[in-house]
Amino acid sequence: MIRVFPRKTKWTPTDKLAFIGDPPMFRPPDQLVKISCTFTWDINECERLYRGWSDFYSDVELGGPAFDDPGAEFTPGQFIKDGVTITSRGCVKDCEWCMVPEREGQIREYPILPGHNINDNNLLACSDKHVSAVFDMLRCQKKAIVFSGGLDAELFTGWHAELLMSINLGEAWFACDYPGAIKYLEKVALLVPEIKPRKRRAYVMIGFKGESLKNAESRLKAVYNMGFWPYAMLYRKKDEMKPKRWPKEWKKLQRTWCRPGGFKSAMKKKPNN
Repeated sequence: MIRVFPRKTKWTPTDKLAFIGDPPMFRPPDQLVKISCTFTWDINECERLYRGWSDFYSDVELGGPAFDDPGAEFTPGQFIKDGVTITSRGCVKDCEWCMVPEREGQIREYPILPGHNINDNNLLACSDKHVSAVFDMLRCQKKAIVFSGGLDAELFTGWHAELLMSINLGEAWFACDYPGAIKYLEKVALLVPEIKPRKRRAYVMIGFKGESLKNAESRLKAVYNMGFWPYAMLYRKKDEMKPKRWPKEWKKLQRTWCRPGGFKSAMKKKPNN
């Protein structure tokens, strides 16, 4: 099966049947083509690609998260590169900025397939039996483990801390998307003091619900001071067809706080009087 993507990212599969953009001059034989659209702002481009690939192939499908696809059992390497695995879909929460509850519904646990990068939306919302089995699988992986899908800081417990300490951890990602989430990160910091900041990461959404630039920066600094490396992300509406044009001050803040060199330098600067 041919898979087509609107752009190349670090998650894009790299096999010979994965393509970026338009059909190439030399093409595989006629077969099913699936065009994968993750973000709503790529819908127009993916619809264009659908028409282009339909000129050469008899069976072309267009779908993906941007079209509210709830997702099915995970197939390694199909729509995301090898090494990444998804053991569950859905979420128990209903965060107003998140598309997952609407698209995927409540937690659905799937067979656990090998991988060193866990991309579940909310792994810790799964049953203890499932979580335990995931970590059993992770202990067998040769590469350092990354939780790119994030670990829910609110649900994080001492038991989860013990599980993290039992694997070869590369990066454990949490989130601090609103001011009230600070307290949950503080709890995580107390439960895993042995884990170095470069392995303790935090997605930090900024600019939501009229948040001021000053407050966003203060929250980023608070996350850093707790021993997490923050990754700032500018808020985007769920149904946005085009990314919002943020003022340059916000873009600068986001760029500064998404890379170690940037936020370490920002923390060394003395505040203006």
